[in-house]
Amino acid sequence: MDLHEPLNMTMLCDFYELTMGNGYFDHGLKDRITYFDMFFRKVPDGGGVAIAAGLEQVIDYINNLHFSEEDIEYLRSRKLFKEEFLEYLRTFRFTGDIWAVPEGTPVFPREPLLTVRAPAIEAQLIETYVLLQLNHQSLIATKANRVCRAAEGRTVLEFGSRRAQGSGGAIVGARAAYIGGCAGTACTISDQLYRVPAGGTMAHSWVQMFDSEYEAFKAYCETYPTNATLLADTYDSLHSGVPNAIRVFDEVLRPQGITSCGIRFDSGDIAYLTKKARKMLDDAGWPGCKITVSNSLDERLIKGLLDQGAQIDAFGVGERLITAKSEPVFGGVYKLCAIEREDGTVVPKIKISENVGKITNPHYKRVYRFYGRDTGMAEADYITVYDEVVDDTQPLEICDPDATWKKKLMTNFVAKELQVPIFLGGKQVYTSPTLPEIKQYCKEQIATLWPEVLRFDNPHNYYVDLSYKLLGIKMDLLNKGRP
Repeated sequence: MDLHEPLNMTMLCDFYELTMGNGYFDHGLKDRITYFDMFFRKVPDGGGVAIAAGLEQVIDYINNLHFSEEDIEYLRSRKLFKEEFLEYLRTFRFTGDIWAVPEGTPVFPREPLLTVRAPAIEAQLIETYVLLQLNHQSLIATKANRVCRAAEGRTVLEFGSRRAQGSGGAIVGARAAYIGGCAGTACTISDQLYRVPAGGTMAHSWVQMFDSEYEAFKAYCETYPTNATLLADTYDSLHSGVPNAIRVFDEVLRPQGITSCGIRFDSGDIAYLTKKARKMLDDAGWPGCKITVSNSLDERLIKGLLDQGAQIDAFGVGERLITAKSEPVFGGVYKLCAIEREDGTVVPKIKISENVGKITNPHYKRVYRFYGRDTGMAEADYITVYDEVVDDTQPLEICDPDATWKKKLMTNFVAKELQVPIFLGGKQVYTSPTLPEIKQYCKEQIATLWPEVLRFDNPHNYYVDLSYKLLGIKMDLLNKGRP
């Protein structure tokens, strides 16, 4: 294998997907139509909402699914797979259907983010990569959205490449952070590949390279007069860094009529330093100088700084965002929910567990979001069997699927189906929006959620209810599944 060539991601799968595929083939089940749902059970960080992301990379993967001769030779060397199965893999491609919620959509536990209808081997094989992309990018987009909401409209930049979990984590992590609300990234390749705006100024090494802090600042402003953000905490933030920055701004920028500039703190008592620095800058005639801070920030630290009156215009957030350090696993799963007989009958399937949270919702389903006609706010999500029709011109009673005595009568609402077709018959039918469009869509959809859902502590439990028909099917399968 040439490690300098792009990897064929078809082999980025759990080995059991191949052993099961061989078994399906051996037992005449390779053409059995199956339905799988990808969903998650819990919002990270105890939050009230998550953000779906990663679909574009799943689309690219599906479009490029194939086994090379090298892949087939490797599988043959394992001496587990029948030659007929290996021959089948030689012309393998995805021929099924996929529906998914668009990237940037606020999503909630136990509702399908992506649904696959495909022959058993095809549906099984894509499990790992689908989960990898949707889990990782949804996790980072969710964390970024929390951080950006904590910043209360101030600029947030993703600074985490050097501490990401590998190169892929850095590159698509920056993409996901942008979807979640970040204004840009420090990761250059993410700009090159995905047009996530990349930017940066200096590190402490720039300041140390010169004989004095003043000379370092002056040299930087001379080279980049329209992009001058100076790192003020290399030696002494308030007695050296800020005064030298003001001196250089006066000597280099002011004569050119430039009033846009900035300083950054990466250490120290951020709340104290920014309040003192703001006064120093204003007193010196630089009210337009922006103050950026960094140093292991997250949403709670940012909120704490702002609660203390810190004077901050922008945040650079690194390791705790790009790794979602406080809860670094999204926990999405991929479960069989139905099979299809030769006559087209869809047969629901359920996974039963002593852990109630792991019991799945069976059947081929549709997911709706109900918005108030008068408010435009999201009121509930509603999961139905695929052949049910929601009539939003009539009142509709919904109930909690776990506490069925809790009921709510929905009136004056608009129902919108969340999933859209991505692939039909193996052909892509969905055109991915641009990244700025996805980011804007996310912002607009977050604005439809009540503040009680968005709060960090003890958020309101957003309704995700099952139709009475689906609930009845689930309970029937549960009863039949008992010994």
